[in-house]
Amino acid sequence: MIRTCAKTDIGQRRLMNQDFIFVSEEPLGCCPNLFLVADGMGGEKAGDYASRFVVERLSAYLKESKIDKPVEALTKGICEVNRQLHKLSMENPDLRGTGTTLVAAMVLQGTLHVANVGDSRLYLLHKGRLTQITRDHSYVEELVARGMLVRGSEAYQAQKNVITRAIGAENEVRVDFFDESLEEGDLILLCSDGLTNMLTDEEIRQLLVADASLAQKTALLVQRANENGGSDNISVILSQPRIQEVSVC
Repeated sequence: MIRTCAKTDIGQRRLMNQDFIFVSEEPLGCCPNLFLVADGMGGEKAGDYASRFVVERLSAYLKESKIDKPVEALTKGICEVNRQLHKLSMENPDLRGTGTTLVAAMVLQGTLHVANVGDSRLYLLHKGRLTQITRDHSYVEELVARGMLVRGSEAYQAQKNVITRAIGAENEVRVDFFDESLEEGDLILLCSDGLTNMLTDEEIRQLLVADASLAQKTALLVQRANENGGSDNISVILSQPRIQEVSVC
């Protein structure tokens, strides 16, 4: 059993919401559950189209897939929808330059399986400690890895929204995968950068450890991001698996 709450919000400065989210606590094909956050890019029309396209096509692919291995099905599904979106962007001038981030997660027998492209994130709250599981595919993070930039510096903040990978940007896509063992009480957070650009990791952690329901925590995360400026669309999925029940399956 998995308890989940999700919310997406236009924010304070955007004219439309280019984020698209998906939650299924029930199986899709061989995948026991599925959680998706996509943040579109490439102009208002193209960004909105890309995030919706990827989420809807990927969830449909997994539901119809005959593959019996969940991680393999997710991998092939992401690669397939990437090729489809890139092909459309080459054929339709209105979609030229479109793309979207994607962070995907599922829980299988007490293990969290995560895939990401771009800078939407997944965090794990374990015994009060918040850890970013995904790695941002961004220009500034590449410079940080090379020792050429300090994370959180003024130069970092000025360029942090320049991403280096996106679904649909090229015919082939590189996807990062992560596996994390879960324990009872762990909390999973998937979010777009509309949240993480407005709140520090510590501010997020404090909201997640508060004595409140999942729905209240989800609403508070979005509310605080808007109170701090809401410069982008904000998407949040909070999920809490019951590990003892999951492990028996």
